[in-house]
Amino acid sequence: MSRTPGAIVSVFERLQQSYVLGKTKTYAWRKAQLEALQRMLSENEAAFVEALNTDLGKSEAEAFTTEIGFLLSDIQHTKKHLRQWMKARKVSTPLVAQPARSSLQPEPLGTVLIIGAWNYPVQLTLAPYVAALAAGNCALLKPSELAPASSALMASLIPKYLDGDAVAVVEGDKDVASELLSLPFDHIFYTGGEAVGKIVMTAAAQNLTPVTLELGGKSPCVVDANTDIATTARRIVWGKWTNAGQTCIAPDYVLVERSCADALIDKLGKEIIRQFGNQPLQSKDYGRIVNERHLARLKQYTEGHEIVIGGQLDEAQMKLAPTVILNPDIDTPVMQEEIFGPVLPVIEVSSVSEAIDFIKRRHKPLAAYLFSESQSIQQQFVDEVSAGSVCINDTMMFMANPQLPFGGVGNSGIGRYHGKFGFDTFSHLKSVMKRSFWFDVAIRYAPSSARKRFLLKKLL
Repeated sequence: MSRTPGAIVSVFERLQQSYVLGKTKTYAWRKAQLEALQRMLSENEAAFVEALNTDLGKSEAEAFTTEIGFLLSDIQHTKKHLRQWMKARKVSTPLVAQPARSSLQPEPLGTVLIIGAWNYPVQLTLAPYVAALAAGNCALLKPSELAPASSALMASLIPKYLDGDAVAVVEGDKDVASELLSLPFDHIFYTGGEAVGKIVMTAAAQNLTPVTLELGGKSPCVVDANTDIATTARRIVWGKWTNAGQTCIAPDYVLVERSCADALIDKLGKEIIRQFGNQPLQSKDYGRIVNERHLARLKQYTEGHEIVIGGQLDEAQMKLAPTVILNPDIDTPVMQEEIFGPVLPVIEVSSVSEAIDFIKRRHKPLAAYLFSESQSIQQQFVDEVSAGSVCINDTMMFMANPQLPFGGVGNSGIGRYHGKFGFDTFSHLKSVMKRSFWFDVAIRYAPSSARKRFLLKKLL
């Protein structure tokens, strides 16, 4: 899109006008647009894979599984349930308001802004858009400038497949984002870090615009001695080092019972080799760090700590090998900041209860993981750990279920989406009551006081 003065305002006004005219409200229009988005992803799968490889070194399998395939599944689920989601939802009516019928009517919010993230640049831009589109909104999309190949591809393809009067893509840096945030959108959906999330929320407040903030934090992973260590290690390695650890719900650190710590570290090392080979930096299945600034930050996290696995760095390829550090000081940056990369601290604890207490004394995470075969410990973890999502005996797999919402709590985010939860996020559930005249008419023309008493008794 052109960056001439007023260009963004012009696009915003065009989207607003389309919404006012009611273009996006019908089931037929929404379904057709979802199908067009589906075709865009399917027909250009190779181009998306190439863009994701350029931006983040993602393999074809990872690009499809975590981005393209995820979106295709999301669209299919949305299409299947859309007609039902759009229906008015009946609720009961108290006697004092009878005779009447009450319902909640979903209606679109209007024109919304979606600000995507660089770590999953296609999924985290288009998944919120699937929800916004299904709910009948016009949308302005702002992909991350840190994933320029993916951003440019979406900016090129979306106008070719989708209704340009109802959706637009604006590329650019933080100055563009600031200009967008000054506009009176009906909702702002942001995925990214806590610091920028505060900026988004502050800007939104100037227009009383509601926000959904999908942030992050330090997602803990607790390993009980009563578990299958080999399977645990395999699932931790997959969850931690997918996308080279640049995942908001990746295990950020592990709290492991001391009695099985050595066994876990041994199995982690073997599993890293199984998944990425003896030289992970050369593996086509292992991604790269997004830019030099983030690589330097991650390198600093490893300094001064006991590295028990990995640590190798290839600055030319922008890669840091899967790295495990043992028992870092909790006051150091690696334990105070979200890592968002391939460094995994492992901290020994005496018990799961100690691990839970450690988690409870910190900000609420976006996700929390427990590996344990004990039903009582599983229930204790669910009851006592507050997190956006909890997953027992695996990592990240809750994302595969569209019936579960995704979103944070406290510092890890505001609001939620996926499936019907996304539809509701981008909808206003309008209260509707329809009363009847029949009772007043019946009372008015009742032939006698006895008849009136009879009618009142039947009603009450």
